[in-house]
Amino acid sequence: MFTPDSRYFALETVQATLPDGRTVTCKRRRIVPPGASLAVLTEVTVAQGDRLDNLTARTLGEPTRFWQICDAADALDPSDLIDPGRRLRVPQP
Repeated sequence: MFTPDSRYFALETVQATLPDGRTVTCKRRRIVPPGASLAVLTEVTVAQGDRLDNLTARTLGEPTRFWQICDAADALDPSDLIDPGRRLRVPQP
């Protein structure tokens, strides 16, 4: 269902019974540790026109891992992080 580089891959899959009796399969909730607690691999400065997927491709070798930079910055919206001049912490995979 999820690829190995997905933030949800390692989460346990569970079943829940809804009030109407239907059973649904879902992943457990993902609890994100505070960004400051994540070990840093490197830091990058956002340049004009940078995109988060390009930054993660360059630093982590995988563009779909942009969510790791979001986690390190305690950001829910990736677009909040691409202001030119902003320093971003890139956590260790």
